[in-house]
Amino acid sequence: MNLHVTDLVPLPVLLPLLGAALALAFRQSPRLQRGVSIAALAAVVAVAGVLVWQTDVSGPQVLWLGAWQEPLGISLVADRLSALMLLVSAIVTLLVLVFAIGQGQADSDDETSETPLTIFHPTYLVLSAGVSNAFLAGDLFNLFVGFEILLFSSYVLITLGGSAARIHAGTTYVVVSLLSSALFLVGIAAVYAATGTVNLAQLSIRICDLAPGVALVLQLCLLTAFAIKAAVFPMSAWLPDSYPTAPAPVTAVFAGLLTKVGVYAIIRLQTLLFPESPLQGLLMWAALLTMVIGILGAVSQSGLKRILSFTLVSHIGYMIFGIALATPEGTAGAIFYVAHHITIQTALFLITGLVERLGGTTSLDRLGGLAVASPVLATLFFVSAMNLSGIPPLSGFLAKIGLLHAGIAVGTPLAWLLVVGGIVTSLLTLYALAKVWSQAFWRTLADAPRGADTVAALQDGTLDVEPATDPATAVAVDTSPRALPRTMLGATAAMTAVGLLITLVAGPLFAYTQRAATDLMDRDPYVTSVLPPEVRR
Repeated sequence: MNLHVTDLVPLPVLLPLLGAALALAFRQSPRLQRGVSIAALAAVVAVAGVLVWQTDVSGPQVLWLGAWQEPLGISLVADRLSALMLLVSAIVTLLVLVFAIGQGQADSDDETSETPLTIFHPTYLVLSAGVSNAFLAGDLFNLFVGFEILLFSSYVLITLGGSAARIHAGTTYVVVSLLSSALFLVGIAAVYAATGTVNLAQLSIRICDLAPGVALVLQLCLLTAFAIKAAVFPMSAWLPDSYPTAPAPVTAVFAGLLTKVGVYAIIRLQTLLFPESPLQGLLMWAALLTMVIGILGAVSQSGLKRILSFTLVSHIGYMIFGIALATPEGTAGAIFYVAHHITIQTALFLITGLVERLGGTTSLDRLGGLAVASPVLATLFFVSAMNLSGIPPLSGFLAKIGLLHAGIAVGTPLAWLLVVGGIVTSLLTLYALAKVWSQAFWRTLADAPRGADTVAALQDGTLDVEPATDPATAVAVDTSPRALPRTMLGATAAMTAVGLLITLVAGPLFAYTQRAATDLMDRDPYVTSVLPPEVRR
């Protein structure tokens, strides 16, 4: 039997699901669980790499499932955009898994270990399958299924350990996710009622025949659901309260990937279904407010996890900025920014996990001297922080320049306002991360506001009590420094290196994203690859 490239399309979904089943079967053997999980995600990286090459050379790769007459079956579509998202997400999930394995091995003798590995591995692999399914979905309902798979898995992962704080954060996350999912399902029902299909390629044709008012209502419903999932202002308040409480590897993969699936859905919606959108102005305002309010929230925080959570919200605004411009250059800039931000934000949250392990906390009021304690960790943070801030010649700078240039090319007053907002946001990002560097890494622990009383404990490895105005509210804090396991540090270094690699291949990657954006704005390559001529009505 001859194999074709299209036969590879479902593998990014099937391989993690198969790995999850095997990991569950091997729950009594942690070594086998680790081996299966790494093998499954490594295979997904290889498959995604082949799809990136093949879609760039031969166009979209389409596989119909279910043996139903087209377009009634389930279509999985890999084009330049989805293939790139698959590759970046697969690399991130693999490296975060290595980090989690290192953490599990380091804590194996620790009674307070936070990650039940027999649960973590199969759930994590199901999460990966959900992300891949969302990127490959060729119809709205399968996109909904992808979202639900990854959300169901994330409900489990965000509450690992069962602490009160995690249950509270998980409750907020579940409620918001269910709300967005319900709205998405209502939107799918309304779209089917109005057009008779949920296939994205067929919808791109039939929506043009709808009355403008009906099309606008459908677009608003779907856009609101995706904006909640992407944490676009004013629907972003849930994120800083949900992510910081989860275990470090869970927070890292959430920050890197989950909101980007929502951004991906918005790109599809605005380019394939509603290319002549009357909501571009609304999206521009949403992008501006997301950037500015998010970064103002980051500047006001004193905890590293919350600072990074607010910068995550803020930088979603850059992606919406590019989408809202509705030009090939703006869309290309948004795609490049998504790829860049997935890697950098994940690296920063992995670094935060190491900071917490080394210093016993992520509160800037109780940190200091980390540059001396671990020069390698300090270097990793500095490189990733400068990349996120957009310092030349790193990929963050190149991504922002692409978006700003696209905004200037549009030239409207609102586009210019977004350009100014993007520059201000970049400067405030630099300020927020420079504050982290200055307080957590550069100063000595004795100079920290609440550090002088814990220096002795740090030196002799004892358990101290955090000073408090009211002795009854004093909190026991483990201030003993902990060695950084090589596996965790190596995975974090590799994640940081991937961010630097994007800088090195920025030219070819920008050219790739421009080709992807051209196809998205044209729509014909996608539609003609999915639908045979007789059903293009």
